[in-house]
Amino acid sequence: MQDKPVTLAAVTGAHGVTGEVRLKLFGEGFEALKPHKSFNEGKLTLSKVRSDNKGGAIARFAEVADRTAAEKLRGTVLTVSRDALPALEEGEFYHSDLLGLTVVTDSGDEIGTVCAVENFGATDIVEIEKPDGKKFMVPLTEQAVPGWDAEKLTVSADFVD
Repeated sequence: MQDKPVTLAAVTGAHGVTGEVRLKLFGEGFEALKPHKSFNEGKLTLSKVRSDNKGGAIARFAEVADRTAAEKLRGTVLTVSRDALPALEEGEFYHSDLLGLTVVTDSGDEIGTVCAVENFGATDIVEIEKPDGKKFMVPLTEQAVPGWDAEKLTVSADFVD
């Protein structure tokens, strides 16, 4: 997990005509981007970032000079190396730590992989994709997810769809 880059945001499109982009944030707000001057292994250099007052952000990158270049970034995720992030406290984790993990029931049956982690306000939700492509969600609570490690996430069989 330590060498996997961590995604902090994604470009959703251009903002204005001068090369700014709109960002969907995956962290603790736009302030979490400020300590990082470089993203995607140095390919993008952050010049300026501000809130869009809607839960996202507006950013300018040194390498993006106009709206055309900004539009080409649509869908680009902004990543930093794991060691560029603050150390985690006991019980904390980065969502990226869970993505791609094999999911097993508490009785050991393999049921799929973690394909997303969402939070709609109450608690984190883990989205699991079964081998047949069907997906279901499980709350990231102790009752539903008794634990995980670097290789697998364990889900209580009572929560399997």
